[in-house]
Amino acid sequence: MNRKNDRENRHGFNKKERENDLSEKGENKEGRNADLIIGRNAVSEALRSERVIDTLLVARGERNGSIGRIIAECRDKNIVIKEVDKKKLDFLCGQGNHQGIAAYAAAHEYAEVEDIFALAEERGEDPFIIICDEIEDPHNLGAIIRTAETTGVHGIIIPKRRNASLSYAVGKTSAGAVEYVPVARVGNLASTIEDLKKRGLWVYTADMDGQNWCETDFSGPVALIVGSEGNGVSRLIKEKSDFVVSLPMRGKITSLNASVAAGILMYEVARQRLGIKAK
Repeated sequence: MNRKNDRENRHGFNKKERENDLSEKGENKEGRNADLIIGRNAVSEALRSERVIDTLLVARGERNGSIGRIIAECRDKNIVIKEVDKKKLDFLCGQGNHQGIAAYAAAHEYAEVEDIFALAEERGEDPFIIICDEIEDPHNLGAIIRTAETTGVHGIIIPKRRNASLSYAVGKTSAGAVEYVPVARVGNLASTIEDLKKRGLWVYTADMDGQNWCETDFSGPVALIVGSEGNGVSRLIKEKSDFVVSLPMRGKITSLNASVAAGILMYEVARQRLGIKAK
């Protein structure tokens, strides 16, 4: 083992993990950010005041005192709980006295799936929903939310695990669109897709080897699934789809940035809904 790897292992997490945490939550390399609430009393007060908590971080092995009560309360509120190495928590908290616990405040309150349907009904339109499957880059999620707002999407559905959440970085990248586009977070994405289909939505997955995007009929209620750049849409989620649509790739690069692919398809749905014809 070389000295670099040895140092990273002794700290309990490596440089890539550290950079991912900085990117996901909008931190700078000088310490914690304003979204991070540290310490037992501070986290307890945030929960008591009904502040929207995105994620609870608990130092591995810490369960004494009030931590057990805080964890139980977060479970009751369906808040994501992550157990992390104490040294990692030290770093994220800028060496502040976190007492084994910290929480990230969400940039915006999460919606329910029903809120998305309510917005479509209020506008008198067929539902248009974007489903993100393991979009872990916060800048991609923020860009998707921004384009969703401009194309008339009624809401976005994300999974609770293995997906970027409504962090500071997502809110900033969305350029304020997070204030207008409902984002619902669900525990079981596959089950949610089945529910959407029962409610009459046609489900389209953006992936390779599908039908041409500009020859696809997107009329009626639409749910569009977009996967991560690295792994695409997971097999189970893709199997739940009614259609797979693809963008032509003419160069040597075989994939697009997730938010770019999503943007192209969102505008195609919007074009068809607006009845705009190509000359």
